[in-house]
Amino acid sequence: MDFLRTDDSCFTHLPHYYFSPNYLTVDDTEGGELRLHYVDEGPTDAAPILLLHGEPTWSFLYRKMIPILVKAGHRVIVPDLIGFGRSDKPTKRSDYTYQRHVDWIKSLLLQLNLNDITLVCQDWGGLIGLRLAAENSDRFARIVAANTMLPTGDHPPGEAFTKWRQFSQDVEIFPTGGLINSTCVSALSAEIIAAYDAPFPDERYKEGARQFPLLVPITPDDPASDKNRAAWKVLSQWQKPFLTAFSDSDPITAGGDALMQKLIPGTKGQKHTTIVAAGHFLQEDKGEVLADVVVNFIADNR
Repeated sequence: MDFLRTDDSCFTHLPHYYFSPNYLTVDDTEGGELRLHYVDEGPTDAAPILLLHGEPTWSFLYRKMIPILVKAGHRVIVPDLIGFGRSDKPTKRSDYTYQRHVDWIKSLLLQLNLNDITLVCQDWGGLIGLRLAAENSDRFARIVAANTMLPTGDHPPGEAFTKWRQFSQDVEIFPTGGLINSTCVSALSAEIIAAYDAPFPDERYKEGARQFPLLVPITPDDPASDKNRAAWKVLSQWQKPFLTAFSDSDPITAGGDALMQKLIPGTKGQKHTTIVAAGHFLQEDKGEVLADVVVNFIADNR
């Protein structure tokens, strides 16, 4: 598998991102072998919180949350999905599949032997993380879903996603940092936008970001649809604590929280919240607020 590896020099002097890099090697049934980067902060003997990002972000997205979660006594693990951040970036779009993304993060769980996991997932972090939790339920203790969903393709996507999908394929230069800025309620500084651009020195590094929108199941016969339906069967009987923490200003995932609360038994009796004045990337707009929500949720559900 051909891939690019962003030079370490691209990640120097990033604002408020001072975490030591950690790496492991992931592979899959088709023989690919890639280096995956992850942040691992806090006491190693504490139950882990797994923070999964989406597109086109990376672990930098969680920089405001990590110190708060660690201060509360938790181990915090934040991988960069393959194709993003400091992880390797395959150069062929066909090398990116939904199943491979799930398998790559599952390899992280197995290699680090993570158990009693609190999953916090947003955007594609949910498409991957909710599948993982359903397929490896013995490893997961709690879930916090924020601006995400687990689509099966049985219902048509909304207009906002359809427009985004088309834009992602048509635009000549994929504006990673600019996209994040455009979906936040508060404008980002040039320094923060540059940090989101850091993993992608040029367009060759963005094949994963380009491919992700095409991997979202939007038809019933999508390659991922059956496994996502199977995951929903597990989630429809999920009794473990499950919290929704969506934002008030995200047209793409709006209403997903109500659907989860209706379908997932573990949501009953939880202190679901809507985070005010936050867009799609609520970790950027209100990361400290979301971190406090997670800390309280774990404390209430030990």
